[in-house]
Amino acid sequence: MKAQALLAPSVLRASTAPEPAPAEPSLWQGLWGVCARDLRLALRRRVDTVSVLVFFVLVASLFPLGVGSDAALLLRLGPGVVWVAALLASMLSLSRLFSDDHRDGCLEQMLLSPHPLSLLVLSKVLAHWVASGLLLVLVSPLLALQFGLSPAACGVLVLSLLLGTPVLSLLGAIGAALTVGLRNGGVMVSLLVLPLCVPVLVFGAGAVEAHQAGLGVGGHLSLLGALLLLALPAAPWAAAAALRIAYD
Repeated sequence: MKAQALLAPSVLRASTAPEPAPAEPSLWQGLWGVCARDLRLALRRRVDTVSVLVFFVLVASLFPLGVGSDAALLLRLGPGVVWVAALLASMLSLSRLFSDDHRDGCLEQMLLSPHPLSLLVLSKVLAHWVASGLLLVLVSPLLALQFGLSPAACGVLVLSLLLGTPVLSLLGAIGAALTVGLRNGGVMVSLLVLPLCVPVLVFGAGAVEAHQAGLGVGGHLSLLGALLLLALPAAPWAAAAALRIAYD
């Protein structure tokens, strides 16, 4: 009885002690959680992903029907056509980069998160590129063959798209953040982002044209890499600032 009487207060204190607060996820867990969530949503909305891919294929495939079957003309215009088609296709899904999260309240949770908002934006951009830009890169060699590009030229095209399409997604994140909550956000994103993407388009298509002319492609690819290195820290920071302004 005495032992039970002595244990009773300790048991009472143990039962009434507050439960420890759950540990906050680490930075890596938070970034991976945002990226994985967007990828799962992209898998569930396969229609949106397929529509981007179909649009890319249709634009690049219908162009030869409009300009004729001149092999020399198609060879000269092919890199630019593929790049323009990739640029326009990447614009289709940019308007939903933040709009869905804005409607369901997830964007507010990101703003209140202890993790840097710019890094969370970078995770969303990575998921967007994997779900759209990477698919365009993988399909581009098949489209380049119909323009008569050599295998070596197709390799340069794929490499330029690997360096350039992430820049398109990063720049698109700025436009999507500036137009979040607007009714016609998709049109506004295109108007804001397309002028910024002109250097990427010029250097990307120019790399393949330089290879076809027998010139070195290192300069064009180096400039694309420099644009990517510049956009990686700057674009998420600018998009995060635009999101904070939108919620102030």
